[in-house]
Amino acid sequence: MTNPQGAVVLVVGATGGLGSRIADQLERDGAIVARSSKSAGHDLREPSVIREVLEATNAQHGSLDGVVIASGVVAFGAASEIDPATVDELFAVNTTSAIQLITQSQPYLAASAQAGREPFVLTLSGVVAETPVAGLAAYSASKAGLAAFVVAAAREYRRAGIRLVDARPGHTGTSLSEHPIAGSAPRFGASLDPDLVAARIVTAIVDGEKDLPSTAF
Repeated sequence: MTNPQGAVVLVVGATGGLGSRIADQLERDGAIVARSSKSAGHDLREPSVIREVLEATNAQHGSLDGVVIASGVVAFGAASEIDPATVDELFAVNTTSAIQLITQSQPYLAASAQAGREPFVLTLSGVVAETPVAGLAAYSASKAGLAAFVVAAAREYRRAGIRLVDARPGHTGTSLSEHPIAGSAPRFGASLDPDLVAARIVTAIVDGEKDLPSTAF
């Protein structure tokens, strides 16, 4: 059980459809939420910016007890036609910056664990990490790479008292697919309610769950 009351949680991608809902729910549950987003001038593709955000959060609130990584970009199109720059952008945002956030947050979260709290990192790779989708090959690969890192790193971080958990909900009714960096979204089937997805994720954080596969949603 992770007590959200008074816990300092950094939510990255906090203006997005899921990030904003997760941040709001955590605040309603009593957490102190620091919100980071590209619209706030935080380009987390730069390791120095990640370091600045983490240091500022810790300095302002005196600790860092959790990180939610809800940032991401999507691109659509045939695998044979995707532009190299699009592939670079997908991996920079969805994979590399998320890994940098996890690794750079480790000292702060380890200090939280030493203080008797139950720190965590939650990532959102999505169902494509389990079942890659045609027309979303590079996006699927970028998210699968993040999910693989979390699975492996979780075994190491557990020794420091830090819980890493990856959430893989199915297609969720946010506006992400309406703003791709390339291509046009196909017609999706029924989407998950983003309020319910966010609530399920916060429940997993509080209850100490260690994985959130697509079947959990």
